[in-house]
Amino acid sequence: MDKEVNILGIAGSLRKDSYNRALLRAANELVQKEAGLEIFDLEGIPSFNQDLEENIPERVREFKQKIRASDAILIATPEYNYSVPGVLKNAIDWASRPPGDNAFAGKPVAVMSVSTGMLGGARAQYHLRQIFVATDMRPLNRPEVFVASASQKFDANGRLTDEITKKFVAQLLEALVAVAKKHKTESGSVIF
Repeated sequence: MDKEVNILGIAGSLRKDSYNRALLRAANELVQKEAGLEIFDLEGIPSFNQDLEENIPERVREFKQKIRASDAILIATPEYNYSVPGVLKNAIDWASRPPGDNAFAGKPVAVMSVSTGMLGGARAQYHLRQIFVATDMRPLNRPEVFVASASQKFDANGRLTDEITKKFVAQLLEALVAVAKKHKTESGSVIF
């Protein structure tokens, strides 16, 4: 990417027709012109195994390189059993380890979630924010984007059709881009 701000998008679902993947695609259409959004697919990242930390699998190495090359992270996640999907937690574990090689350290991060239920993935977001503390990411607190009743907000082709949701996603992207720009100019300092 050769934009002023490079955002790495990560979906917390491997499902081909995932609403969270669809939300990232919508974000890609809504992001400001000075920013670019690249979506990384977590498919192929093996289960975390501490025995492999010193010789990490190639897919994990690629993931860590993409994180390091980005100015900010945008995560779209479903909620499974009131929490973060295992595939997302697994990828975060790989990217943040071994100690001293945390690709996420200091990165601005925004989170949004989609659910077919009424809470829109809120519980997963709050658990994810706890993980951000451990991985030294810099989460945006506002705006919060919880997309409930997903089947009413996306069409049969997975395109976001709900204008209010588009507005909230655009506001989240605007805030993330602003924080990423500030972070780039304040190297090494805390921005929150």
